[in-house]
Amino acid sequence: MLLAEFSLTPLDKGPSVSPWVSRSLDIIDQSGVPYRLGPMGTCVEGEWDEVMAVAKACFEHMAGDCERISISFKGDWRRGASGRLTAKIEKVEATLGRKLKT
Repeated sequence: MLLAEFSLTPLDKGPSVSPWVSRSLDIIDQSGVPYRLGPMGTCVEGEWDEVMAVAKACFEHMAGDCERISISFKGDWRRGASGRLTAKIEKVEATLGRKLKT
């Protein structure tokens, strides 16, 4: 399973990009893959092709009306592991013995 965080930011749309980010989140939400929205990117989890298809769909939609896009992507593939969107946070919290602000 692939746990990936990515962000796509149009560089030609001015200081507020929330309309474009919202369009990407709509694509991610409708894809059915588990995800978590963060302030600087979105984490998604699934099989390699599934995650890459979601990222590609977001890119292609944004590229439809943007001349320049900043792309940030990082991933962690681990054979047989799933549920890591929450499990990784829970592990750190268990180690600390307290809940964190997430």
